[in-house]
Amino acid sequence: MQKSDFWNDKSNSEKIVTELNEIKKGLNDVENLKNKIETSLEFIELLKLEPNIELQEELEKEIPSLDKLISDVEISLLLNGPYDKCDCILDIHPGAGGTESCDWALMLYRMYTRWAINKNYKIEVVDYQDGDEAGIKSASMIIKGLNAYGYLKCEKGVHRLIRISPFDSNKRRHTSFTSVDITPIYENEDYKINDNDIRIDIYRASGHGGQGVNTTDSAVRITHIPTKIVVTCQNERSQIRNKETALKVLKNKLYKLELEKREKELSNIKGENMDINFGSQIRTYTLNPYSLVKDHRTNTENINPTKVLDGDIDLFINECLKRDVK
Repeated sequence: MQKSDFWNDKSNSEKIVTELNEIKKGLNDVENLKNKIETSLEFIELLKLEPNIELQEELEKEIPSLDKLISDVEISLLLNGPYDKCDCILDIHPGAGGTESCDWALMLYRMYTRWAINKNYKIEVVDYQDGDEAGIKSASMIIKGLNAYGYLKCEKGVHRLIRISPFDSNKRRHTSFTSVDITPIYENEDYKINDNDIRIDIYRASGHGGQGVNTTDSAVRITHIPTKIVVTCQNERSQIRNKETALKVLKNKLYKLELEKREKELSNIKGENMDINFGSQIRTYTLNPYSLVKDHRTNTENINPTKVLDGDIDLFINECLKRDVK
């Protein structure tokens, strides 16, 4: 940061400043925790010499805050994978369940958007396809911020919803499935794509985007023929910008596949390939006949689904990170 040309590359300099602030925060958290523990130990020694009920009660009140500080420090240390600090691409695709599943996909889209906003992360919507009747057919967004991939890699998998469907006139209980895929943005890797391996289609954007977006042929769909991976981008008015973003997303997905081929057990990148249906879910959100969100990998539970669907998913992410280390 002392270099005279530090601010010439604004994007890179902002990342360095963000990382520096995160390091400072980590050091402050450790120092704060150390001071609190040392102070508590001194008071405990005093209590041994001279019992004092009021002091003992004050110390006991400090236990929950100490537990939280220890947990926060522990989680920050767990985010040490090779790509944990990277931005990431989050893809949402409805599975079995029709309109109900499309609505469930929209609920998850809202949940992750709220979570990212609470983390002060930046969100760039790459693609957003409305459902025929309700919800979304698919959505893709880039989450930008330190450790975005480190946290969200735990969310990759199938998410199941159980509730009384608002689309069923008979008020029956329905089960819906939606898959979430997380891809890190490999900042230092420039994956080369053979032009003969891709097909680029231009079309008119639909759904969200505003008048300028929806009245011009600016949306871009890129198909990677050998792998059948399809990436679409219709967020910008500019066809060139949409093409650049779509290529960026495609390169990261292809590079991820390349890494998985090189090493079969890259646990911090590769998740299990599962069908989007019953029996493959990583987490179940039950709204009826009782209220419960349960993560099947760690058996972590929360009896307040409304709070979880409003973006409060740190409990599940943290427990998953701890499990991976164990």
